[in-house]
Amino acid sequence: MTDLRNEIDSDLDQNYSLNSNADPKNMQELTIYVQNLLQNVQDKFQTMSDQIITRIDDMGNRIDDLEKSIADLMNQAGVEGAAPEK
Repeated sequence: MTDLRNEIDSDLDQNYSLNSNADPKNMQELTIYVQNLLQNVQDKFQTMSDQIITRIDDMGNRIDDLEKSIADLMNQAGVEGAAPEK
C-alpha cells in the first residue's frame, strides 16, 4: 500500500506539476496538455480499479475456501447442522 501511495505521489509530481517545463504556450498545446493529463488520470484510475477488482476476487475465493474448510471440519467432527458441501 505504501509503494502504491509513493508511486502516485511521484506521478503527481512528475506529470501534474504546474511548474513543469512542458507548460503549454498556446491553445493547441493547452488542449493536448489537458488531453494527456486526463488520459494519464484515466489510465491510473483503470489500473487501480483493476487491482481492486482482482483483490476482491481473491478475497472471494479465500472466503469460499474457508467456508469449505469449516464445513469439512464440522462434518469430520460430526456436528449436526453442518452446511452441505458445494
